[in-house]
Amino acid sequence: MIPAFLFPQIDPVIFQVGPLAIRWYALAYIAGLVIGWRLMRRLVAKTPAVATPTQVDDFLTWATLGVVIGGRLGYVLFYQFGIFLDRPLHIFAVWEGGMSFHGGMLGVAIATFWFCRRNAIPLLGFADRIAVVAPIGLFFGRIANFINGELWGRIASADLPWAVIFPHAGPFPRHPSQLYQAGLEGLELFVLLIILVQRDSIRERAGFLTGVFLAGYAIARMIGEMFREPDAFLGFLAFGTTMGQILSVPMLAIGVWLIHRARPAA
Repeated sequence: MIPAFLFPQIDPVIFQVGPLAIRWYALAYIAGLVIGWRLMRRLVAKTPAVATPTQVDDFLTWATLGVVIGGRLGYVLFYQFGIFLDRPLHIFAVWEGGMSFHGGMLGVAIATFWFCRRNAIPLLGFADRIAVVAPIGLFFGRIANFINGELWGRIASADLPWAVIFPHAGPFPRHPSQLYQAGLEGLELFVLLIILVQRDSIRERAGFLTGVFLAGYAIARMIGEMFREPDAFLGFLAFGTTMGQILSVPMLAIGVWLIHRARPAA
């Protein structure tokens, strides 16, 4: 017998009142945005100050729209473009799931650029503060993936004691890759960034923390994808890679470039 945990049947809906349903996935987004917002209000005031707490309050709406719109459009373009060509109105069915981190990141990047330009805020300095809090949302999102029993891992070896049998993934024990990714993309990356942001010399190097986040996430995602089952409608791509790994390559390149070019403020 293979030692494995039988995944408990957890309702993806926390509670429902009439047509209003509160889901774990929605709660993860809310928790990530709210906790990140509160922490960022403190970070922007650290020298060199890049914005005011009031401006961070205003940016919360921009960030929310960037995450949701970018995440949904990214999923459509990167993962199921053909399906949505046949049913374009299905793009708006966000309650059925289907969000892309890479799309959400692009959405937030565009929102950040516009917001900083409109408010005369230094772009890279503001982006550095966003980079520090971003792993919080990634952590909660991956935990929600696990609770929903989705995006499960590949079939595990017979001696893996923490393997999980997911209800919709067949009878075989699998890696709980959602928890691996929560630890790598969320917890470990956040700890690294929160340590770095405490140093004055690091904060003065505009773009450095953004680069660390982009490169760190890309590496964490590439590692996590080695244990995650590829999407059934895509499967493995060239050389046994996955879409998540391919989309992480430009993030890694941009992150390394930002780290290299960052210079102390004059």
